[in-house]
Parts: sequence; C-alpha cells; structure tokens
Amino acid sequence: MLKDSAVINPPKATKIPHELNIHGDTRIDNYYWLNNRESKEVYDYLKAENDYTNVILNHTKNLRNTLFEEMKGRIKENDTSVPYKLNGYWYLTRYEEGKDYPIYTRRKESLDAVEEILFDCNEMAEGHSYFKLGGISISPDNNMAAFSTDIISRRKYTIHIKNLITGEVLSDKIENTTGGSTWANDNETLFYTMKDPVTLRSNKIFKHKLNTNIVDDKEVYHESDETFNTFVYKSKSKKYIIIGSSSTLSTEYRFLNADTPDQEFKIFQERTQDLEYSIAHYNNHFYIITNKDNATNFKLLKTHVDKTELSHWEEVLSHRKEVLIEDIEIFKDFLVINERENGLNKLRIISWNGEEDYYMPFSSETYTAYVGNNPDFDSHKLRYGYTSLTSPNSVIDYDLKLKVSEVKKEQEVIGGNFKKENYKEKRIWATARDGVKVPISLVYKKGIEFDGNNPLLQYAYGSYGSTIDPSFSSIRLSLLDRGFIYAISHVRGGEYLGRDWYENGKLFTKKNTFTDFIDCSKHLIEEKYTSKEHLYAYGGSAGGLLMGAIINMNPELYNGVLAAVPFVDVLTTMLDETIPLTTGEYDEWGNPNDKGYYDYMKSYSPYDNIEAKKYPNMLVTTGLHDSQVQYWEPAKWVAKLREYKTDNNKLLLHTDMDSGHGGASGRFESLKEVALEYAFLLDLEGINH
Repeated sequence: MLKDSAVINPPKATKIPHELNIHGDTRIDNYYWLNNRESKEVYDYLKAENDYTNVILNHTKNLRNTLFEEMKGRIKENDTSVPYKLNGYWYLTRYEEGKDYPIYTRRKESLDAVEEILFDCNEMAEGHSYFKLGGISISPDNNMAAFSTDIISRRKYTIHIKNLITGEVLSDKIENTTGGSTWANDNETLFYTMKDPVTLRSNKIFKHKLNTNIVDDKEVYHESDETFNTFVYKSKSKKYIIIGSSSTLSTEYRFLNADTPDQEFKIFQERTQDLEYSIAHYNNHFYIITNKDNATNFKLLKTHVDKTELSHWEEVLSHRKEVLIEDIEIFKDFLVINERENGLNKLRIISWNGEEDYYMPFSSETYTAYVGNNPDFDSHKLRYGYTSLTSPNSVIDYDLKLKVSEVKKEQEVIGGNFKKENYKEKRIWATARDGVKVPISLVYKKGIEFDGNNPLLQYAYGSYGSTIDPSFSSIRLSLLDRGFIYAISHVRGGEYLGRDWYENGKLFTKKNTFTDFIDCSKHLIEEKYTSKEHLYAYGGSAGGLLMGAIINMNPELYNGVLAAVPFVDVLTTMLDETIPLTTGEYDEWGNPNDKGYYDYMKSYSPYDNIEAKKYPNMLVTTGLHDSQVQYWEPAKWVAKLREYKTDNNKLLLHTDMDSGHGGASGRFESLKEVALEYAFLLDLEGINH
C-alpha cells in the first residue's frame, strides 16, 4: 500500500531567528513568530498542518467514523442526572436524544411537580461553534439565577442574570469573569470574580446590586500579588460570604456575614509563606484543614468565629504521616472526611456527638470514591460517587444514621453488550531508579496473554499535586476491545501517595516525574505487558510536558506518543509574565528569573532539548483559543521537531480552530477528537477495524 507520506510533504515553517537573552545565556528561537494569533501567516501555517494531518490520516477515515459511532453508541442519549434537593427545589440535568448539550431543570418540593426549564444549552449554543455554560447560582428566594457563558473557549465568562419567575434575562451583563458568582442573603447582592484582561489571572472581587449599572459595581477585594488567584463563595451553612486567595504554597481567607453584604470583609488569618489552609463553617466554629506546624499531609483544626487568628486554632484530628486529608463535608449531625492512604480514597464518618467514628468499606485497589454534591446542610444522607477501571460510575446515597447505601444511578453502557466481568483491573508497582516504588493502575480485557506483544497506552499527568485516580471510561472500551492494555502511572508530581509525592515532583525535583514515567515504561516492558514496538504514551497540558521530556530522554521506548495541548516551551512561557498562569506557577516550576531555576528548567524544557535523532510517531493536538497552554507552544515544538528529527515516523499537528484548552464543546463533538487519537494509535498497530 502506498504510504500517505509519499503523497504530500509536511509543512515547513519559516525560520526567523529571534534572540532570547537572560543570565548571560542566549537562546535562538527560530519559530518565535508563531506566537502572533492574529497573523495570516500563522493561520495559514496552522491550516497547512491540519491539511497535512488530514492527508496522512485520510486512510483512517472509515476507522474514525466507526470509532465515533461506537463511542457515541455507548452513551445513553436520553439521560438524566440524579436529582438533588436545595432550598425547596429538586434540581436535575437531562440530555435529549441527538442533542449535544444539557438542559438544566428544577421541580418545586416534589419530583412529581411541574418541570421548570432553567437553561436549555442546545438553544443557547445555536450559532456558536463553541459554547460553555459556566456557574449557575440561584438566589436564596429561588427567584433569580446568575449564570455565565463562554463562546470563545478562553475561559473568559460573561455573567448574566435571569428572572426565573418571568423567564426574562436582565440587561445586566458582566464580562471577563471566572464564571462563578455568589448571592448574599438579601437576594439582590451578587459577588463575582474578575480576570485581568491580559494575563487572565483572577484578581478582583466585585459586588453587583440588581437593577443598577454594572459600571457602578463596587470592588471589594483586589489581589495584587501576581502569584495569587482569588475567588468567592458562600459557606454551606449559608451564613458567610468567603473570599479566598491562593498560590501554590499559601492561602488566605476573608469572610463576611451573608446577611450584611455592605459591611467590610474580615481577614481570617493573614497569608504566611508555606502556610496552607481552607475553611468550612459549622455552628460557632470554623473548621480548618491546614499544614500548620509541618503537617505535610494536613490536619483538621477548629476555631471560634470571633477568634480566627492562628493562635486560637485548636486540634480536632492530628496529622498522620501516612494519611492525606483531602477534604471535609459538614452536615448538621455528622462530619465526613475524605482521606487518602497508600493511594486509595477513604471516607471517614464522625458524628458530632462523639458516638460514631468509622470508615466506609471499599475493597478494590483500582477504585475511586469521592464525595458528591451535598448542598443540604440538614440532610443525614451523604451522596458519594464510586467508580473503578472496570466499574461504571455510580451515584450512591449513604444514610449516615441507618448506615445503609442506596445506589441512585449507575452509568449505563448501552450497545456492545458490555459486561464488567469481561475486563480485569489491578495495581502493580514499578521500582524507580532511586528505589522508590511507583504504582501503576492497569485495565485490560480478560484472556490477554502477557507475551510482550500487546499494545499498551500508558497515561500520566504528574503536576500541581493533581491526582489521576483510576476511573471507568466507556470511550476507552474501544481500545480495550481491540487488544490494548491501558495503564495509569501514578508518578511523582501528583498527590496519589500523599503530599510528599507531590513535593518530590516539582521545582528542583521535577525530573522525578519524567524518570518515574520512563521507569514505569521499562517495568511494563520487562514484565512483558508490552514491548517497545507496541508501547504508546499519552499526556495532556502539563502531562504534555511529560511527553516532551520522555521523548527527549528515551525516545526508543515508544512506538507512538499522543500529546494534547502540551506545555513544552517551558522557559519562554515562564519568562513571559503577560501569559495567563505564568506568575502563579513560580511555586510549581520555579521562577526562571532566578538563574538556578533557569538552568534547571532549561535542562528539561522539551522545546530547548530537541536533538538530531529518531523520535517516535507523534500526534500533537491543540486549540487556537487555548488560555492555559497557548497554541504556539505545540506549533513551535512540532516545527522544530520537523527540523531536527532523523526518522521517517509520523509527526502530526492538529489545531482545533474553534476551541481552547478543554477541546470541543458538546458531548458528541469531542468524541471526534478522541476518534482521531485512537485511529492514530490503531493505525500504527495495523488495526483498521
């Protein structure tokens, strides 16, 4: 068969040398010019790359269509969320057959009451190539709803206000926000967060009064430290409006009685370097999750609402070296603590009267349990979610008094005769080069022989302390049913094994993330789960940085790589303070204005370490409007790889010209992107059905 690559030559980006000087070091960036989003030359280059990708993968068109219909066919099109009750109304979200977007509804007091449609996103999305409904905030009297929309995909939301009695959308229109908003208890004051128009950092909190001009909105807080972001929310008890400020290593909160929104916010505890804390209100106390006094995995403290300074904090649950406290959920009669031990989620139940203290039982090693939506403070039912690599997502209500569970809904996988018992899940451990054991979660179809001939897709993220927990995916079945093994490497930089796991995968230990992934790859090969000829790597965003690093370090281990919206031009981005996220990320990557960090980052930055050698087959994806990782990073990376690589392997760049960091909007449109990625992998394996 004639190779597609013989039909068309890949695009060749123009080289225009651009000098970047700092610390006496000069870097020449020949593709710096690609960072001009408004340039016709840039647009034409991205389009040429898309055209090239389309030609190279043209022979997979039927496979892509098959995959799309297959994945879509597993989704129940007429679907409804599990209702939850809040302030006298049952809220639920439903989908209709053939429609891409959700419909938000509610019913008063009873699920048998007349349905009120709050927002039909299918109607709202008409005429837009991208649409996203942001936060919905209902006023305490249930009459008004603040909501937000993004039609560009740069996460710059416009807040609107809808009268739920008349259906009228008011003229109030607040632009350039984070999308969320919070009502005071007077039903007419709305607090919201603005973004810096250039960097998109959330930096100001405003309050808006109904029936007043937006230009008269009052600024109530300005976060001037460029390494911090700010946000606003209401306590679950509905008593306080809370403003938070956070960086990677420290936090600070302010609070205000929600009944008196025109008074001044009071600071809870001033920010201190390396002091992290979060707060929740119950009765006359605030409960505090904090790392105070070197509590690396956090502990739970409390303080009276009138004495919030650090010196008044009292211990409730002490720090435990092996147990990470991730979050708490407060009810009138119970406290629920979301913990993590040895990588596994645990839900601890404690009654306020001291009579109960126990853990909910879970048995698997590849599961995820998480606290769901529990807005009702007075409820004695805990809603939580459960999933594993072979178990579809379940929404479960657990009666905290009766100690009985009720499965409210399990994700339906329709079509294809899915049976969870046809798949196998397990957790194995690889030994990293420094002796540390790194866990890997695996799922595959039963009956596979581990003879080194299995295609395996290895995924990881490994940054910001973000934990990639094992969960079910009906989409992934399209790979598993074609013989793929799927592996999640829980590398350092995430928080799977506690806070130290994160601390040992950032700043001057960032390379542990990369070497952990590589050592997991070697282990999977040594144990004959796969081989170099059949191993594929996948990561997105900061996980795309991981992909860029591993192909520079050990390209021979992988037959193919998927890099989605990859953060690969680390130095240039972290030296540009006008780019969204940059200043707030110094605590994650380091500040390259400091020569020590500059040198370390330069030693692993994927764009700066491309060499003349063989690289794996690669598919790189991005979005033109991405605000998290700008499109030009993957575009420049691909251009430079084309210049240097010495192989004839595929190198493809696909830019979604209508979307940003999260990809296409709509539940079906996004499946086309997945079908493209899967077809790329299957084609490399010679699987065309």
